[in-house]
Amino acid sequence: MKVQVRSGDSLWHYSRLFMIPLNLLIDSNQTIDPSALQIGQEVQIPGFVALEYRIQKGDTFWKLSESRHLSVDALLLLNQKVNPNQLAVGDPILIPQRVISPLVNGKRQYNFEALTNDIAKLKSTYPFIQINNIGKSVLGKPIQEIRLGKGTKKINMNASFHANEWITSGILMSLLNHFLLSLTNARPIRGLSTMPLYNEIDLSIVPMVNPDGVNLVINGPPAEVREQVVRINQGSTDFTGWKANIRGVDLNNQFPAKWEVEKERKEEKAPAPRDYPGDAPLTEPESIAMANLARTRQFDRMLAFHTQGEEFYWGYEGLEPPESSRIAAEFARVSGYESVQYIDSFAGYKDWFIQDFRRPGFTIELGSGINPLPLSQFDEIFEEVLGIYLAALYM
Repeated sequence: MKVQVRSGDSLWHYSRLFMIPLNLLIDSNQTIDPSALQIGQEVQIPGFVALEYRIQKGDTFWKLSESRHLSVDALLLLNQKVNPNQLAVGDPILIPQRVISPLVNGKRQYNFEALTNDIAKLKSTYPFIQINNIGKSVLGKPIQEIRLGKGTKKINMNASFHANEWITSGILMSLLNHFLLSLTNARPIRGLSTMPLYNEIDLSIVPMVNPDGVNLVINGPPAEVREQVVRINQGSTDFTGWKANIRGVDLNNQFPAKWEVEKERKEEKAPAPRDYPGDAPLTEPESIAMANLARTRQFDRMLAFHTQGEEFYWGYEGLEPPESSRIAAEFARVSGYESVQYIDSFAGYKDWFIQDFRRPGFTIELGSGINPLPLSQFDEIFEEVLGIYLAALYM
């Protein structure tokens, strides 16, 4: 929600007026000097929307503010051109409304368009988040990153490396929305206050690493590559089992962590719906973008969300730091998922992250069954992984 500065206004006044933490106001208006607001300047108020209301008989600003638990000054701020003493039936005014329900609907076939629309809604309502494009997919779709927090603990979470694991994108976006609601409404999650976490973390979320692949599974092949992907899929137009990117390369077998071993033992020796690691490490724009992001940001820990198995993997060749064991024990406690230190698999993002940075990395296998998992599991998965999400931030 946007308001225009009046004489004598300050961000501190807006913080008290709307009961929004001052630091979120400052972070939502980073181009503004909070100590020198200018009359007429536009200020963004996070966690609120302005709704149009038509004056009814008997309405006054005082009655409207009382019925909505608002300050009269909040109405005056949003309606500076309205004379509150001359309200006429039918006149339009704006009323600030606190956002208390999720904007993200992750419990659906969550394709690239759904993600992009949800990111835009979150950015509009929670302008203290940053949206970055870290690269592009084979077909030119932006690989989007959401970044938030004011601390020094750098954490990355990502989802949908694999196309038919698209439910992970909806889950991760819903977790983020839950966290944002908690911040702007001072509402703890499972008894945990989230504002201290916001002040401690620098959180990077890449909710859809493989947008082309996700859209292929959900929407079917786009015309420009239909012939190519049908050929890779052995003539079938059923893409529900497709894990790879649009070129038939498995993005989670693309990283230089014993890639040669994985290449040699994989049955697939050419582009395929799954398991083909490419002709060399880091040939695909999506995997390159994720590698560059990690190198640039130097994350302290990383979580990659996959499906399925209700377990998570956290070791690689004995290179994981001692801290990983402590975090893994907490993840298992809060989720009920099985903690698995080693698995006979190489060339994954988690493997490479541990190998190159010697910091905690985790592959979290959500839910159980056959991919793509049914949306009937969504609510249960969300509750299970919410504990992992929070533990990754506070430990």
